[in-house]
Amino acid sequence: MKNLLLALFLFPFAAQAQLRTTVVCDPFYADILDGNVNKVEPDFSAARVKKALPCFTAEVKTSDSSACGEAVFYRDRDIYFYTGRGYIEIGEKFTGKLSIPLMGAPRTGLFKWLGLPKLKDKQWDAFGTAYGTLVLYYNKAGKVNLIRFSKKSTETLSICE
Repeated sequence: MKNLLLALFLFPFAAQAQLRTTVVCDPFYADILDGNVNKVEPDFSAARVKKALPCFTAEVKTSDSSACGEAVFYRDRDIYFYTGRGYIEIGEKFTGKLSIPLMGAPRTGLFKWLGLPKLKDKQWDAFGTAYGTLVLYYNKAGKVNLIRFSKKSTETLSICE
């Protein structure tokens, strides 16, 4: 009888415990010249990004109060998909692979891969690409520390600051 009472007492707790699988993504590969990450493009919806890369760490929905719009974040990999604005951002701690070794590259050494920038500023350069725009940001040493790319032109790209 004691065993039956113990089983009845513990059963509700056991019913709440579930097996959960860990969501795993393939390593991220950012193709700078084609403008995608694992074939996910900057103009994909948040739902398409999450389906293709299910290991996201956070998301911002349209209904949230963010001025940046919808977004999907992979903070552990230092990559962010701003789907509401139509661009992808790669930080300096990006754990994937870049098709061109831009991260940490000196500003003066980019011509061989990208040509001349379309727009220049003190802290960034914007390059026209076959797909849209590639914006590279530089640290105080003049080395790339942030990459953003979009299918939009330099005139229509709106960055969330």
